[in-house]
Amino acid sequence: MEEVRVFPLTCAVQNYAWGKVGLDSEVAKLVIGGDPLAVIEVGKHYAELWMGAHPKGDAQIKDNRIAQTTLGQWIAHFPASLGSKVKDTFQGQLPFLLKVLSVNTALSVQAHPNRELAARLHTQFPEHYPDTNHKPEMAIALTRFQGLCGFRPVEEILGFLKSVPEFHALVGNAAAEELRSSMGDAARTSQALKKCFTRMMNCEKKVFVDQLNMLVKRVTEEGAAGKDTSSSNGDLLLRLHSQYPGDIGCFSIYFLNLMDLDAGQAMFLGASEPHAYLYGDCIECMACSDNTVRAGLTPKYIDVNTLCEMLDYSSAPASSKIFPCVQDPSDPCVSVYDPPVPDFTVMRIQVPASVKQYTVAPLDSASIVLVIEGDASAASPAALSDITLRRGTVLFISANESVSLHITSQSGMSMFRACCLL
Repeated sequence: MEEVRVFPLTCAVQNYAWGKVGLDSEVAKLVIGGDPLAVIEVGKHYAELWMGAHPKGDAQIKDNRIAQTTLGQWIAHFPASLGSKVKDTFQGQLPFLLKVLSVNTALSVQAHPNRELAARLHTQFPEHYPDTNHKPEMAIALTRFQGLCGFRPVEEILGFLKSVPEFHALVGNAAAEELRSSMGDAARTSQALKKCFTRMMNCEKKVFVDQLNMLVKRVTEEGAAGKDTSSSNGDLLLRLHSQYPGDIGCFSIYFLNLMDLDAGQAMFLGASEPHAYLYGDCIECMACSDNTVRAGLTPKYIDVNTLCEMLDYSSAPASSKIFPCVQDPSDPCVSVYDPPVPDFTVMRIQVPASVKQYTVAPLDSASIVLVIEGDASAASPAALSDITLRRGTVLFISANESVSLHITSQSGMSMFRACCLL
């Protein structure tokens, strides 16, 4: 029998405590859209949907003509499905993992190691760093999405050191003065920034908890008196403190850019870029790794020394952290988010209501497609029978296969497609 090379997937859900609850979660909505028989529990957190072949969440194949039960097993049997370049470059593994995240409370302040550091950390602490791969990642907002990303311009950090005495107390006079006097010299500034951040992160617990409590009390009182607390980033501080009371990560808001992404806007997080997701729903694509170095806003393992040593201490405005997408010259429906790493590229496919026949073009790479909005019947010579697409459907498309869509919804279609363009 001819092998099926295009098929739908049932994907793994991760119920982490920071996720949105029940049907407030975009993840839960997509799950039930893709499978109306799925049961969504009212009080349960639906944090992440994993679309790929990662061993901690390998997708199930939804086609009973296929002998293998998971995508990872199937790719191991048919590595040519990856595309010849991808297969050779990534040793027969799918190099990316596509996710949807529904964030209700903040994720940890974190960064991901480069390959060299990942290999070293994995050798020394395999229980905390499970593999030797780097983990660049990109977040594309589905709804308004808020996160922290990269160090703020130095002027902004100096402004907070002036207006937030509790923050100044943790950094200390000497380090703050060094940062002030380094202005205009990028190399000196990044050294001074490293010193300031490291001083704060290494504060004794009692010291920073006392300062944090004083800060929260002051901001709460000022807010109650009708004063503007924006010079202390008051609203965000109180929100994070309510989620992680007594956590050093609450002070990271004075160092890191606050990003407010509208739907369709993206941020790319390369190796060593400090970041934290705060609230909202996003598509995330990443290299297939689980290596995360954490430093706050988390009950998990915190590795302050590794984090402070590895970070990229270049400062830049929030606007420079927005990652642009580019119109595909050969298809007006496709916008391409192509980060500066080989592991993954994401395409946003928006088919207008006036178009009823659309072809998902063949690529020299395996790809995974997630339907966000719309209904269609999908046909492909590699599918052997039609596949019904609706909100929440996830489709695996082998390299060099095209899929023809007959669109039945009145309002067009919106999809995301992850692939590897070498």
